Amino acid sequence: MRRGTTAAAVAVAVSAAGLAAVAPRAEAAQAPRITRFLGERRLPHLAKFRNTTVGGFSGVDRDPRTGTWYLVSDDRWRYEPARFYTATFPIDRRTGRLGAVTLTGVHTFAKPEGGPYPGYGKPRSVDPESIRFDPVTRRLVWGNEGDRPDATHDVPLAPASVQFADVHGRYAGALTLPANARLTAAEQGPRRNAGFEGVAVTRHTISAMLEGPRYEDGAPPSPEHGASARLTVWDRSGRVRGQYAYPIDRLPARPVPADGQSDSGVSEILPIDGHRYLALERSWIEGVGYRTKLYAFDVRGASNVLARTSLRDRAPYRPVSKRLVADLTNVSRPAQNLESLAWGPRLATGECTLIAGSDDNFDKGEVTQFLGFALRGACPA
Repeated sequence: MRRGTTAAAVAVAVSAAGLAAVAPRAEAAQAPRITRFLGERRLPHLAKFRNTTVGGFSGVDRDPRTGTWYLVSDDRWRYEPARFYTATFPIDRRTGRLGAVTLTGVHTFAKPEGGPYPGYGKPRSVDPESIRFDPVTRRLVWGNEGDRPDATHDVPLAPASVQFADVHGRYAGALTLPANARLTAAEQGPRRNAGFEGVAVTRHTISAMLEGPRYEDGAPPSPEHGASARLTVWDRSGRVRGQYAYPIDRLPARPVPADGQSDSGVSEILPIDGHRYLALERSWIEGVGYRTKLYAFDVRGASNVLARTSLRDRAPYRPVSKRLVADLTNVSRPAQNLESLAWGPRLATGECTLIAGSDDNFDKGEVTQFLGFALRGACPA
Protein backbone atom coordinates (compact mmCIF):
# COMPACT_ATOMS: atom_id res chain seq x y z
CA MET A 1 0.00 0.00 0.00
CA ARG A 2 1.44 3.35 -0.96
CA ARG A 3 2.72 5.64 1.78
CA GLY A 4 0.05 7.62 3.59
CA THR A 5 -2.87 5.51 2.36
CA THR A 6 -4.85 3.83 5.11
CA ALA A 7 -7.08 0.79 4.75
CA ALA A 8 -10.07 2.99 5.58
CA ALA A 9 -9.16 5.43 2.83
CA VAL A 10 -8.83 2.62 0.33
CA ALA A 11 -12.20 1.23 1.40
CA VAL A 12 -13.72 4.64 0.68
CA ALA A 13 -12.05 4.63 -2.73
CA VAL A 14 -13.52 1.21 -3.47
CA SER A 15 -16.99 2.45 -2.59
CA ALA A 16 -16.46 5.50 -4.73
CA ALA A 17 -15.35 3.30 -7.59
CA GLY A 18 -18.82 1.86 -7.77
CA LEU A 19 -18.78 -1.28 -5.65
CA ALA A 20 -21.85 -0.14 -3.77
CA ALA A 21 -23.65 0.17 -7.06
CA VAL A 22 -23.25 -3.53 -7.80
CA ALA A 23 -25.03 -4.86 -4.72
CA PRO A 24 -27.28 -7.80 -5.62
CA ARG A 25 -30.84 -7.24 -6.73
CA ALA A 26 -33.64 -9.59 -5.81
CA GLU A 27 -33.84 -10.94 -9.36
CA ALA A 28 -30.07 -11.56 -9.52
CA ALA A 29 -29.21 -12.72 -6.02
CA GLN A 30 -26.40 -14.94 -7.29
CA ALA A 31 -24.75 -12.29 -9.44
CA PRO A 32 -21.04 -11.85 -8.60
CA ARG A 33 -20.43 -8.92 -6.28
CA ILE A 34 -17.48 -7.59 -4.31
CA THR A 35 -18.35 -7.35 -0.64
CA ARG A 36 -15.14 -5.78 0.66
CA PHE A 37 -11.61 -4.76 -0.21
CA LEU A 38 -9.02 -6.83 1.67
CA GLY A 39 -5.94 -4.70 1.03
CA GLU A 40 -2.86 -4.50 -1.14
CA ARG A 41 0.60 -6.06 -1.21
CA ARG A 42 3.54 -5.03 -3.37
CA LEU A 43 6.90 -6.38 -4.45
CA PRO A 44 9.96 -4.11 -4.75
CA HIS A 45 10.76 -2.75 -8.20
CA LEU A 46 13.41 -4.75 -10.12
CA ALA A 47 14.08 -6.97 -7.11
CA LYS A 48 16.55 -9.81 -7.65
CA PHE A 49 15.61 -13.40 -6.89
CA ARG A 50 17.91 -16.34 -7.60
CA ASN A 51 19.79 -14.45 -10.31
CA THR A 52 16.62 -13.24 -12.04
CA THR A 53 14.95 -9.84 -12.25
CA VAL A 54 11.49 -9.80 -10.69
CA GLY A 55 8.65 -8.08 -12.57
CA GLY A 56 6.37 -8.17 -15.56
CA PHE A 57 3.84 -10.43 -13.82
CA SER A 58 1.06 -10.88 -16.35
CA GLY A 59 -0.60 -13.97 -14.87
CA VAL A 60 -1.15 -15.41 -11.39
CA ASP A 61 -2.79 -18.59 -10.10
CA ARG A 62 -2.93 -20.80 -7.01
CA ASP A 63 -2.82 -24.53 -6.32
CA PRO A 64 -5.79 -24.92 -3.95
CA ARG A 65 -4.39 -28.11 -2.40
CA THR A 66 -0.93 -26.85 -1.42
CA GLY A 67 -1.55 -23.08 -1.40
CA THR A 68 1.38 -22.54 -3.80
CA TRP A 69 1.04 -19.47 -6.01
CA TYR A 70 2.33 -19.33 -9.59
CA LEU A 71 3.33 -16.00 -11.15
CA VAL A 72 4.32 -15.76 -14.81
CA SER A 73 6.61 -13.01 -16.09
CA ASP A 74 6.25 -11.62 -19.61
CA ASP A 75 9.95 -10.77 -19.74
CA ARG A 76 11.14 -11.75 -23.22
CA TRP A 77 14.82 -12.01 -22.35
CA ARG A 78 15.19 -8.31 -21.70
CA TYR A 79 16.61 -9.65 -18.45
CA GLU A 80 16.26 -13.45 -18.44
CA PRO A 81 14.43 -16.14 -20.48
CA ALA A 82 10.66 -16.71 -20.29
CA ARG A 83 9.93 -17.95 -16.77
CA PHE A 84 7.52 -18.26 -13.88
CA TYR A 85 7.87 -18.02 -10.13
CA THR A 86 6.34 -19.83 -7.19
CA ALA A 87 5.37 -17.95 -4.06
CA THR A 88 3.58 -18.05 -0.75
CA PHE A 89 0.81 -15.52 -0.23
CA PRO A 90 -1.11 -16.25 2.99
CA ILE A 91 -4.66 -14.98 3.35
CA ASP A 92 -6.17 -15.26 6.82
CA ARG A 93 -9.34 -17.33 6.43
CA ARG A 94 -10.93 -15.70 9.46
CA THR A 95 -10.29 -12.03 8.73
CA GLY A 96 -9.27 -11.97 5.06
CA ARG A 97 -6.05 -10.16 5.94
CA LEU A 98 -3.37 -10.44 3.25
CA GLY A 99 0.08 -11.63 4.24
CA ALA A 100 3.31 -10.83 2.42
CA VAL A 101 4.03 -12.22 -1.05
CA THR A 102 7.22 -14.26 -0.69
CA LEU A 103 8.90 -15.79 -3.73
CA THR A 104 10.01 -19.40 -3.20
CA GLY A 105 11.22 -20.57 -6.61
CA VAL A 106 11.76 -19.69 -10.26
CA HIS A 107 11.58 -21.94 -13.34
CA THR A 108 12.38 -21.33 -16.99
CA PHE A 109 9.89 -22.52 -19.61
CA ALA A 110 11.50 -25.19 -21.79
CA LYS A 111 11.01 -25.75 -25.51
CA PRO A 112 9.80 -29.20 -26.63
CA GLU A 113 13.40 -30.21 -27.34
CA GLY A 114 14.64 -28.62 -24.12
CA GLY A 115 16.36 -25.34 -23.35
CA PRO A 116 14.87 -21.85 -22.98
CA TYR A 117 12.80 -20.10 -25.61
CA PRO A 118 14.53 -17.41 -27.73
CA GLY A 119 14.08 -13.77 -26.78
CA TYR A 120 12.19 -10.91 -28.36
CA GLY A 121 12.59 -10.43 -32.10
CA LYS A 122 13.72 -13.99 -32.78
CA PRO A 123 11.82 -16.87 -34.40
CA ARG A 124 9.96 -19.07 -31.88
CA SER A 125 10.13 -16.42 -29.16
CA VAL A 126 7.28 -16.51 -26.64
CA ASP A 127 5.34 -13.85 -24.77
CA PRO A 128 3.82 -15.44 -21.62
CA GLU A 129 0.64 -13.60 -20.64
CA SER A 130 -1.37 -16.00 -18.45
CA ILE A 131 -0.77 -19.02 -16.25
CA ARG A 132 -3.14 -21.54 -14.67
CA PHE A 133 -2.59 -24.47 -12.34
CA ASP A 134 -4.71 -27.41 -13.46
CA PRO A 135 -5.90 -29.40 -10.41
CA VAL A 136 -6.97 -32.29 -12.66
CA THR A 137 -3.54 -32.98 -14.20
CA ARG A 138 -1.45 -31.05 -11.67
CA ARG A 139 0.29 -29.34 -14.58
CA LEU A 140 0.45 -25.73 -15.67
CA VAL A 141 -1.43 -24.24 -18.61
CA TRP A 142 0.02 -21.01 -19.98
CA GLY A 143 -0.93 -18.62 -22.72
CA ASN A 144 1.71 -17.35 -25.13
CA GLU A 145 0.68 -14.26 -27.09
CA GLY A 146 3.41 -14.81 -29.67
CA ASP A 147 4.53 -12.04 -32.01
CA ARG A 148 4.11 -10.91 -35.61
CA PRO A 149 5.27 -8.10 -37.87
CA ASP A 150 3.11 -5.05 -38.45
CA ALA A 151 3.49 -1.51 -39.78
CA THR A 152 5.63 -0.41 -36.83
CA HIS A 153 7.45 -3.60 -35.80
CA ASP A 154 9.70 -5.55 -38.15
CA VAL A 155 9.89 -8.82 -36.24
CA PRO A 156 9.66 -12.42 -37.43
CA LEU A 157 6.45 -14.38 -36.98
CA ALA A 158 6.46 -16.23 -33.67
CA PRO A 159 3.36 -18.43 -33.28
CA ALA A 160 0.95 -17.94 -30.40
CA SER A 161 0.09 -20.99 -28.30
CA VAL A 162 -1.73 -22.42 -25.32
CA GLN A 163 0.80 -24.78 -23.79
CA PHE A 164 1.16 -27.28 -20.97
CA ALA A 165 4.17 -27.54 -18.67
CA ASP A 166 4.99 -29.43 -15.54
CA VAL A 167 5.56 -27.46 -12.34
CA HIS A 168 9.26 -27.23 -13.20
CA GLY A 169 8.62 -25.62 -16.59
CA ARG A 170 9.25 -28.67 -18.78
CA TYR A 171 7.19 -28.79 -21.97
CA ALA A 172 4.15 -31.09 -21.77
CA GLY A 173 2.24 -30.38 -24.97
CA ALA A 174 0.04 -27.73 -26.55
CA LEU A 175 -3.50 -27.28 -27.79
CA THR A 176 -4.21 -27.13 -31.51
CA LEU A 177 -5.40 -23.62 -32.33
CA PRO A 178 -8.29 -22.96 -34.70
CA ALA A 179 -7.04 -21.37 -37.91
CA ASN A 180 -8.72 -18.03 -37.15
CA ALA A 181 -6.73 -17.65 -33.90
CA ARG A 182 -3.30 -18.14 -35.45
CA LEU A 183 -0.94 -15.24 -36.05
CA THR A 184 0.00 -14.45 -39.64
CA ALA A 185 2.33 -11.98 -41.34
CA ALA A 186 -0.58 -10.46 -43.29
CA GLU A 187 -3.43 -8.25 -42.11
CA GLN A 188 -5.55 -11.19 -41.08
CA GLY A 189 -6.00 -13.05 -37.85
CA PRO A 190 -5.06 -11.57 -34.45
CA ARG A 191 -3.27 -8.23 -34.34
CA ARG A 192 0.15 -7.81 -32.79
CA ASN A 193 -0.13 -7.51 -28.98
CA ALA A 194 -3.79 -8.60 -29.11
CA GLY A 195 -3.40 -12.37 -28.95
CA PHE A 196 -4.03 -14.81 -26.11
CA GLU A 197 -3.95 -12.65 -22.99
CA GLY A 198 -6.27 -14.68 -20.75
CA VAL A 199 -6.52 -18.42 -20.03
CA ALA A 200 -9.08 -20.28 -17.90
CA VAL A 201 -9.18 -23.91 -16.74
CA THR A 202 -12.19 -25.85 -15.43
CA ARG A 203 -12.75 -29.53 -14.75
CA HIS A 204 -14.04 -30.08 -18.29
CA THR A 205 -12.65 -27.24 -20.44
CA ILE A 206 -9.72 -24.94 -21.21
CA SER A 207 -10.48 -21.48 -22.59
CA ALA A 208 -8.35 -18.69 -24.04
CA MET A 209 -9.35 -15.11 -24.84
CA LEU A 210 -7.84 -12.92 -27.53
CA GLU A 211 -7.08 -9.52 -26.01
CA GLY A 212 -8.61 -7.60 -28.89
CA PRO A 213 -10.31 -7.96 -32.27
CA ARG A 214 -8.84 -9.84 -35.20
CA TYR A 215 -8.32 -7.81 -38.37
CA GLU A 216 -11.41 -9.40 -39.87
CA ASP A 217 -13.50 -8.66 -36.78
CA GLY A 218 -13.13 -4.88 -36.82
CA ALA A 219 -11.02 -2.03 -35.49
CA PRO A 220 -9.68 -1.85 -31.91
CA PRO A 221 -11.74 0.09 -29.33
CA SER A 222 -11.90 3.88 -29.70
CA PRO A 223 -13.78 6.62 -27.81
CA GLU A 224 -16.57 6.17 -30.36
CA HIS A 225 -16.95 2.39 -30.50
CA GLY A 226 -16.12 -0.85 -28.78
CA ALA A 227 -14.81 -4.05 -30.37
CA SER A 228 -15.27 -7.83 -30.37
CA ALA A 229 -12.73 -10.34 -29.08
CA ARG A 230 -13.01 -14.12 -29.43
CA LEU A 231 -13.06 -16.67 -26.62
CA THR A 232 -12.04 -20.18 -27.74
CA VAL A 233 -13.12 -23.15 -25.62
CA TRP A 234 -11.53 -26.60 -25.87
CA ASP A 235 -12.66 -29.80 -24.17
CA ARG A 236 -10.23 -31.98 -22.27
CA SER A 237 -9.45 -34.03 -25.36
CA GLY A 238 -8.14 -30.89 -27.09
CA ARG A 239 -11.12 -30.56 -29.44
CA VAL A 240 -12.45 -27.05 -29.96
CA ARG A 241 -15.89 -27.01 -28.35
CA GLY A 242 -16.83 -23.51 -29.49
CA GLN A 243 -15.83 -19.89 -29.97
CA TYR A 244 -17.76 -16.92 -28.67
CA ALA A 245 -17.73 -13.16 -29.25
CA TYR A 246 -16.94 -10.99 -26.24
CA PRO A 247 -17.97 -7.30 -26.56
CA ILE A 248 -15.20 -4.95 -25.38
CA ASP A 249 -16.22 -1.48 -24.16
CA ARG A 250 -15.28 1.63 -26.07
CA LEU A 251 -12.36 3.63 -24.62
CA PRO A 252 -13.44 5.24 -21.34
CA ALA A 253 -11.65 8.52 -22.16
CA ARG A 254 -9.97 10.33 -25.03
CA PRO A 255 -6.18 10.41 -25.28
CA VAL A 256 -4.33 13.60 -24.53
CA PRO A 257 -3.41 14.87 -27.09
CA ALA A 258 -6.40 13.79 -29.15
CA ASP A 259 -4.20 11.84 -31.57
CA GLY A 260 -2.35 10.12 -28.70
CA GLN A 261 -1.95 6.37 -28.36
CA SER A 262 -4.19 3.90 -26.58
CA ASP A 263 -4.36 0.16 -25.95
CA SER A 264 -7.52 -1.53 -24.69
CA GLY A 265 -8.79 -5.08 -24.39
CA VAL A 266 -9.30 -8.13 -22.17
CA SER A 267 -6.19 -8.64 -20.04
CA GLU A 268 -7.36 -11.75 -18.14
CA ILE A 269 -10.24 -14.17 -17.64
CA LEU A 270 -11.05 -16.42 -14.67
CA PRO A 271 -13.67 -19.19 -14.58
CA ILE A 272 -16.51 -19.20 -12.06
CA ASP A 273 -18.04 -22.46 -13.32
CA GLY A 274 -18.50 -24.26 -16.62
CA HIS A 275 -20.13 -21.31 -18.37
CA ARG A 276 -19.47 -18.15 -16.30
CA TYR A 277 -16.24 -16.17 -16.14
CA LEU A 278 -14.77 -13.00 -14.73
CA ALA A 279 -12.93 -10.69 -17.14
CA LEU A 280 -10.58 -7.76 -16.69
CA GLU A 281 -11.01 -5.04 -19.30
CA ARG A 282 -7.90 -2.92 -19.11
CA SER A 283 -7.11 0.26 -21.05
CA TRP A 284 -4.01 2.41 -21.25
CA ILE A 285 -4.70 5.88 -22.66
CA GLU A 286 -1.96 8.42 -23.34
CA GLY A 287 -2.28 11.42 -21.04
CA VAL A 288 -4.90 9.61 -18.94
CA GLY A 289 -3.28 6.42 -17.65
CA TYR A 290 -4.76 3.02 -16.83
CA ARG A 291 -8.45 2.24 -16.49
CA THR A 292 -9.73 -1.21 -15.46
CA LYS A 293 -13.17 -2.74 -15.01
CA LEU A 294 -14.08 -6.18 -13.71
CA TYR A 295 -16.92 -7.91 -15.56
CA ALA A 296 -18.76 -11.20 -15.21
CA PHE A 297 -19.79 -12.86 -18.46
CA ASP A 298 -21.75 -15.95 -19.44
CA VAL A 299 -21.44 -17.97 -22.65
CA ARG A 300 -24.88 -19.58 -22.31
CA GLY A 301 -27.09 -18.38 -25.12
CA ALA A 302 -24.16 -16.95 -27.10
CA SER A 303 -23.67 -17.90 -30.75
CA ASN A 304 -20.82 -20.22 -31.68
CA VAL A 305 -18.85 -18.00 -34.08
CA LEU A 306 -16.07 -20.48 -34.82
CA ALA A 307 -17.08 -20.78 -38.48
CA ARG A 308 -17.62 -17.04 -39.00
CA THR A 309 -14.92 -15.30 -41.02
CA SER A 310 -15.88 -11.91 -39.61
CA LEU A 311 -17.80 -10.48 -36.66
CA ARG A 312 -18.60 -7.24 -38.47
CA ASP A 313 -20.69 -8.55 -41.36
CA ARG A 314 -24.45 -8.19 -41.42
CA ALA A 315 -25.39 -11.76 -40.48
CA PRO A 316 -26.69 -11.63 -36.91
CA TYR A 317 -25.05 -13.39 -33.98
CA ARG A 318 -25.39 -13.17 -30.22
CA PRO A 319 -22.30 -12.26 -28.14
CA VAL A 320 -21.76 -13.43 -24.58
CA SER A 321 -23.76 -11.56 -21.97
CA LYS A 322 -21.68 -9.49 -19.57
CA ARG A 323 -22.34 -7.52 -16.42
CA LEU A 324 -20.21 -4.95 -14.58
CA VAL A 325 -18.98 -6.18 -11.22
CA ALA A 326 -16.78 -3.19 -10.31
CA ASP A 327 -14.64 -0.38 -11.64
CA LEU A 328 -11.21 -1.11 -10.14
CA THR A 329 -9.50 2.01 -11.46
CA ASN A 330 -9.44 3.96 -8.18
CA VAL A 331 -9.01 1.12 -5.69
CA SER A 332 -5.32 1.99 -5.34
CA ARG A 333 -3.86 5.17 -6.79
CA PRO A 334 -2.26 5.72 -9.16
CA ALA A 335 -4.06 3.05 -11.18
CA GLN A 336 -1.79 0.23 -12.34
CA ASN A 337 -1.63 -2.18 -15.26
CA LEU A 338 -3.91 -4.95 -13.95
CA GLU A 339 -3.34 -8.14 -15.94
CA SER A 340 -3.93 -11.01 -13.48
CA LEU A 341 -6.89 -12.63 -11.75
CA ALA A 342 -6.77 -15.61 -9.40
CA TRP A 343 -8.94 -17.24 -6.78
CA GLY A 344 -7.60 -17.35 -3.25
CA PRO A 345 -9.01 -19.48 -0.40
CA ARG A 346 -12.62 -19.33 0.78
CA LEU A 347 -13.06 -17.38 4.00
CA ALA A 348 -14.81 -18.51 7.16
CA THR A 349 -17.62 -16.11 6.27
CA GLY A 350 -18.34 -18.10 3.10
CA GLU A 351 -16.90 -15.36 0.91
CA CYS A 352 -14.35 -16.31 -1.69
CA THR A 353 -11.19 -14.29 -2.20
CA LEU A 354 -10.06 -12.78 -5.48
CA ILE A 355 -6.58 -11.44 -6.25
CA ALA A 356 -5.97 -8.94 -9.05
CA GLY A 357 -2.31 -8.37 -9.93
CA SER A 358 -0.43 -5.80 -11.97
CA ASP A 359 2.33 -6.02 -14.56
CA ASP A 360 4.85 -3.24 -13.87
CA ASN A 361 6.33 -3.51 -17.40
CA PHE A 362 9.73 -3.27 -15.66
CA ASP A 363 9.07 0.47 -15.61
CA LYS A 364 10.17 2.52 -12.59
CA GLY A 365 6.97 4.56 -12.87
CA GLU A 366 4.80 1.47 -12.28
CA VAL A 367 4.54 -1.10 -9.51
CA THR A 368 3.94 -4.81 -8.95
CA GLN A 369 0.84 -4.93 -6.77
CA PHE A 370 -1.64 -7.55 -5.61
CA LEU A 371 -5.13 -6.34 -4.67
CA GLY A 372 -7.36 -8.59 -2.57
CA PHE A 373 -11.17 -8.67 -2.62
CA ALA A 374 -13.89 -10.73 -0.96
CA LEU A 375 -16.76 -11.82 -3.22
CA ARG A 376 -20.12 -13.53 -3.08
CA GLY A 377 -22.04 -15.05 -5.93
CA ALA A 378 -18.92 -15.95 -7.88
CA CYS A 379 -17.02 -18.55 -5.88
CA PRO A 380 -15.57 -21.20 -8.20
CA ALA A 381 -17.53 -24.43 -8.46
